[in-house]
Amino acid sequence: MACDIIINGKTQRIGVCNAVESILVHEAVMEELMPALTKRLAEYNVEMRADEVLLPYIENGVAATPEDWGREYLDYIVSMKSVKSIEEAIEHINTYNTGHSESIVTNRYDHAQQFLEEVDAAAVYVNASTRFTDGNEFGLGAEIGISTQKLHARGPMGLEELTTTKYIIYGNGQVRP
Repeated sequence: MACDIIINGKTQRIGVCNAVESILVHEAVMEELMPALTKRLAEYNVEMRADEVLLPYIENGVAATPEDWGREYLDYIVSMKSVKSIEEAIEHINTYNTGHSESIVTNRYDHAQQFLEEVDAAAVYVNASTRFTDGNEFGLGAEIGISTQKLHARGPMGLEELTTTKYIIYGNGQVRP
């Protein structure tokens, strides 16, 4: 499941805001996941830039630099980092993400819930591709704008999200107690 989700998120359309740009791998699943994942990514000629823990698993891998962690490649390139805990993963994501869309692949309900609650992004997924982050997919009508910022709307947008609201208040001396 993890390989399918990552491949879809990375290779379906590389130049979009909801494409996978960075992959965090928990050390408990490295031995099982990395051979299958790197094989699948190599089939699409994805360049893999990895930390020193994951690099030995990747034929023709490239050593990641600190600049790789927050980079939007919009290309067949992905950064890969090992993590020891869900807390480390969430901290890394909240430090380097765009605030747009993030996904976790897990069979642990507690990790899924912690991820949903603590990751700062417009759309957070459990066991699903980030490629669903789209105004049309969310039932907002055709995708007519993209925002990866925190101010005004962020994430999938339709016409409603591209408008602002103006509140008009009439008073006769009211103050807030």
